[in-house]
Amino acid sequence: MGWFSRAEAWLDAKGKGAWIACMVLGFVFFWPVGLAILAYMIWSKKMFGSCRKSRRMGRHAQMRAYMSGSSGNSAFDAYKADTLERLEREQSEFEDFLQRLREAKDKAEFDQFMNDRARAAAESDSDAGDSGSEPRGQAPA
Repeated sequence: MGWFSRAEAWLDAKGKGAWIACMVLGFVFFWPVGLAILAYMIWSKKMFGSCRKSRRMGRHAQMRAYMSGSSGNSAFDAYKADTLERLEREQSEFEDFLQRLREAKDKAEFDQFMNDRARAAAESDSDAGDSGSEPRGQAPA
């Protein structure tokens, strides 16, 4: 990973404020650098919402860590573990179902395409046969 990727990852970890501070410092010291950072932030969607996504992912990780901790009640912890396992299994089964559904849809679309193509080929062959209705080898009279 190069210095640019490391700097980008570091700024992403610090959040949108770090990106804005970096951009302002770029404008203060050498305005084309600030302009380049602003263009990069807009182009890469860091200016509008990427940090919200990373913040949401951070909250998700915090919630998972909280959920994996013990509550002190062994019966509740066992129930929670069973429920989380069941939900993960159901999610996996649902994702498998969606994958099979996508594959079936793709297969149906491909079969329809092949049928349309065969029908078009058959029609063009029959049209070509109708235009040359005189037997081969005989001249028209």
